[in-house]
Amino acid sequence: MRVLVVDDDAQILRAMRINLRARGYDVDIAPDGASALAAAAKHSPDIVLLDLGLPDMEGVEVIEGLRGWTAVPIIVLSARHSSSEKVQALDAGADDYVTKPFGMDELLARLRAAARRAVRVEEAPVVRTPAFTVDLGAKRVSRDDAEVRLTPTEWHILEILVRNAGRLVSQRQLLHDVWGPAYQSETNYLRVYLAQLRRKLEPDPAHPVYLITEAGMGYRFEAGPRTP
Repeated sequence: MRVLVVDDDAQILRAMRINLRARGYDVDIAPDGASALAAAAKHSPDIVLLDLGLPDMEGVEVIEGLRGWTAVPIIVLSARHSSSEKVQALDAGADDYVTKPFGMDELLARLRAAARRAVRVEEAPVVRTPAFTVDLGAKRVSRDDAEVRLTPTEWHILEILVRNAGRLVSQRQLLHDVWGPAYQSETNYLRVYLAQLRRKLEPDPAHPVYLITEAGMGYRFEAGPRTP
């Protein structure tokens, strides 16, 4: 697996390259946004680790540049702690956000999770959970061997979440993709439709295990129930 590490701190680049290579990863490094975009185009990494504070452009601009042509998982590694910074990065297309300083064990676990999700989404058009099955190709949901009837809007929301299995999908992204840019502040729409989806799909709608709310941030689909 090839990892592209983007950071303007030479010591961090060196440490990441040593640690990741010792664990069997192929590693490319880039000290700024322009070289990161060039390296991604040349080497097609499997995962990008990206700092937000780069000398030539904001990390969010790199995310937007990558999202113009690739769905490669992007994990932000940043010393910025504010919720607004995290939301901006996730809205731009990042898949995960790790705050510096971080432990290498945690980072490796997030790398493995990102890799699993990327493979699952591409190779499994039929996504099965213990409670229901989503057939992305047929646009069909079944539960207990019976079809679950969803409205077009319910299906659109579920499809976006399932195609991003395990990843946080921000409220703004869902509103933009389902209703359009004029509705990006209408978060009440999402509460209503997620409640409807949970009533149709969750074993216990009051305690969802598949359609998860990340308070103030967005929603996440988990194919298997999370351990409390």
